[in-house]
Amino acid sequence: MKAIVYDRYGPPDVLELREVDEPEVGETEVLVRVRAAAANPLDWFAFTGTPYIARPGFGLTKPTGKRLGADFAGVVEKIGSKVNLFQPGDEVYGTTAGSFADLVSVGQDVSLAPKPTPLTFEQAAAVPVAGLTALQALRDKGSVETGQHVLVNGAAGGVGTFTVQIAKALGAEVTAVCSSRNVEMVAALGADHVVDYTREDFTGAFGDTTCWSTWQAADHGPTSSASYDPAPQSSSSAVRRPTACWGHWATCCR
Repeated sequence: MKAIVYDRYGPPDVLELREVDEPEVGETEVLVRVRAAAANPLDWFAFTGTPYIARPGFGLTKPTGKRLGADFAGVVEKIGSKVNLFQPGDEVYGTTAGSFADLVSVGQDVSLAPKPTPLTFEQAAAVPVAGLTALQALRDKGSVETGQHVLVNGAAGGVGTFTVQIAKALGAEVTAVCSSRNVEMVAALGADHVVDYTREDFTGAFGDTTCWSTWQAADHGPTSSASYDPAPQSSSSAVRRPTACWGHWATCCR
């Protein structure tokens, strides 16, 4: 089968399309023929070896995993002898190392799920990494509940769009930060308040009590309990300023 592989860290030129062995299928594993795969910042980090703080996970001097990709969607081709959740022909999606390939082998209980019928393979493949990142930040780390308020910086990005929707599904009131061209799209995702960072400095707006009072008086919503920065562009110190008002701050994909 064919797969995207790399033997060293570097620019995109290190990536090669090669013939590789098909993955083995264990007793509790499922062999999936990939119909679509999604690219994430995670893949960039993997083959460039940056930021260096991530090297322990990818390999200090050279990559320990030589197959690229994580997100995928496809059709079950073969199942292990102890698999009881899936059958050949099932349409599925999930995440596993090396998804930029014709075939992947995935544990049935690990990171594989039936593909929602309304979604295309391409749409489903775009969900796992970004969606799980947002879900973990809000539900598992932030413990967001009904009635709380969430500030999402970078709301128009891959993780940000999921963050807005999941926060709303958890019952939170959402203030989303994005650029002018994405204001309507982010509002359509369900954000209660949308801040255009090209017109308003949200990091300064929450810097002190006076700024916060002005912000609140301008009908941008009440104080919040969580702040999430899925794709930070501002400095960490600047983004932390709202924490006095928003309570908790989380970031990823720096």
